[in-house]
Amino acid sequence: MKAITTSNRLMPQGTHRQQDGMALLFALLTLVAMMLATLALVRSVDTSTMLLGNIGFKQDATAATDQAARYAIAWLNKNKAVLNSNSKDEPGYYASTQEFADDGTTAKPPLDATGKQLANAANPANRQLIDWDNNDCEAVATGMRNGCTIKPRSLDAINGNEARYVIFRLCNKAGDYSSDTTIQCATPLNGATGTASGRGDLSYAESDRFDSPTGPYYRIVVRVLGARNTVAFTETLVHF
Repeated sequence: MKAITTSNRLMPQGTHRQQDGMALLFALLTLVAMMLATLALVRSVDTSTMLLGNIGFKQDATAATDQAARYAIAWLNKNKAVLNSNSKDEPGYYASTQEFADDGTTAKPPLDATGKQLANAANPANRQLIDWDNNDCEAVATGMRNGCTIKPRSLDAINGNEARYVIFRLCNKAGDYSSDTTIQCATPLNGATGTASGRGDLSYAESDRFDSPTGPYYRIVVRVLGARNTVAFTETLVHF
């Protein structure tokens, strides 16, 4: 009979323990990486949701400015007889651009409709501000205010948004521009009545075929304050 011999190779002591420790370390590192990736994903989703919400609020506020401008135009149509002077009964209308004194020639500080248009000027305090919040422009730093006397007109809430507007007649001073030759206003180009060779035909060669209004332009500045302090400004020019 042949004797069968076997040899046992002895593994170094501690090898299994070392391998188990390395596996645990890699597992912990993988878990930490997954946690960080999850946190980054959650933050990214939250940021995207916030941005979409802010864009929605901005669009809603901007849409409300159109309705506020319509209210201003309706007010102009209703009060055509008293547009030669500043409104006394209610704020929001000025019969001049407010860029000149009552004499129509002495320049006043420029108008900063939003409060931020001239913020980087050499002397930002030398400007006129609109008191949009009826608090003497306290949102603007004290050293940067000047002439916070232009008062807007408040409207009822438009879809939950706070809307206000100011109307400026684009003339150098108040008064009846049709009788006072010293009053200079921005007006449309004059046109004369003409005829077209074909019925209903419109041609650039006969551009003066229609009568053009001779009244001055009116500048309507609207500010809407929406959700999360979303602010929208628009400017509309109209004439009659």
